[in-house]
Amino acid sequence: MIRALRQVRADILGFGVRRLRRAALFRRLGPGLITGAADDDPSGIATYSQAGAQLGLNGLWTMVFTYPLMAAVQLISARIGRVTGRGLAANMVRVLPHGVVTTLVVLLFVANTVNIGADLAAMGAAAALVAGRGQHAFTLVFAAASLGLQIGAPYHRYVRYLKWLTLALFAYVGVIFTVHIDWSRVVLRTLLPHMALTATTVTLVVAIFGTTISPYLFFWQATQEVEDCRRRPEGKHLHRHPAYVRKHLRRIKLDTVIGMGFSNLVALCIVVATAVTLNQRGIVDIQTSAQAAEALRPVAGAFAFLIFSLGIIGTGLLAVPVLAGSAAYAVSELFGWKAGLSRGFHEARGFYLIIIAATGIGSAMGFFDVDPIKALVLSAIVNGVISVPIMVVLMIIGQSKQVMGRFTITRRHRVLGWSATGVMAAAVAVMFATGF
Repeated sequence: MIRALRQVRADILGFGVRRLRRAALFRRLGPGLITGAADDDPSGIATYSQAGAQLGLNGLWTMVFTYPLMAAVQLISARIGRVTGRGLAANMVRVLPHGVVTTLVVLLFVANTVNIGADLAAMGAAAALVAGRGQHAFTLVFAAASLGLQIGAPYHRYVRYLKWLTLALFAYVGVIFTVHIDWSRVVLRTLLPHMALTATTVTLVVAIFGTTISPYLFFWQATQEVEDCRRRPEGKHLHRHPAYVRKHLRRIKLDTVIGMGFSNLVALCIVVATAVTLNQRGIVDIQTSAQAAEALRPVAGAFAFLIFSLGIIGTGLLAVPVLAGSAAYAVSELFGWKAGLSRGFHEARGFYLIIIAATGIGSAMGFFDVDPIKALVLSAIVNGVISVPIMVVLMIIGQSKQVMGRFTITRRHRVLGWSATGVMAAAVAVMFATGF
């Protein structure tokens, strides 16, 4: 009896220790986790759904292929922000002519605003599917909620909201448990895909690359490291101190590897769910995330439809602030304005006005009958065009001892970073060659 009680106590204590360790790990995650989750926005969900519907399981290899490249680029972006104490736009001005950086930032703002519009429209459509009506009203509510959080909530609390919103992505992990899946076939097609090299297939693969490795993610994660450094009392004076920087570079590596892994895992689940339901039943023309949710209802059941729809709303609430915020950080750094979600509205008025403009213009797109698919095509083209020069500059900054001091990027990051740049350059070339 005593032995049994001791065993019970040991089990309880062990469970408590494991919970504390998991809680401690979650607290250590921040910019990388949020950035990775924001990559799976409603526009990304539409792309992954289209991949599953059109290519079936043969599109899964892209998730495995892009993971190390995506993680490397985000690690470099975060490293630049932490080591220099400046965002990407502020660092780009140091190595490029001001006019070139202005052009890239303007294009980033346009692409992000279009993406915000597509995401808000998708969120409104998903809410209307669940409620039965009110798409435009829901779109305005979501836009107002996003602005309210960014402007009204203190930064430490706001970031906590974003962090918990990442849990919405588990909806897509849950979807795969509602349908029958032959996992041996999933593994086989991931490693040995069967794909016809048609213009449609190539364009879809390019879209997946562009959705996964996006410029707004670079700017966001770098500036969030700057924000984290600013809000720590010791960060202002020690951000270039070797021991301090090494400690945070280890934290950044863990945060980014987990965050990007989480992002690609969710994307993989979306592709699998739509492949084993829609593709196997001949439903191959999926253009929006809301359409994917609606198509799942008769095939996978009401529960799969519901959690897919709610996931669209949750990820949208996470992604819209990241899109608006990354544009605002870039514009503010370019013109030398005070910027940061940790500052009040009156202290960083220009920064917040950019956020309001991007969100407002994006939400208005839904009332002018802007074709969401054409909007996403435009966003993909702009993102594809600007991603390559931005990634080239990232690599130059990361390797510059003048900018990074002793904390230049490692040889492994150089190989992966330049590989990612080459892949994106090839993707852009293919995009234009196929008339995307």
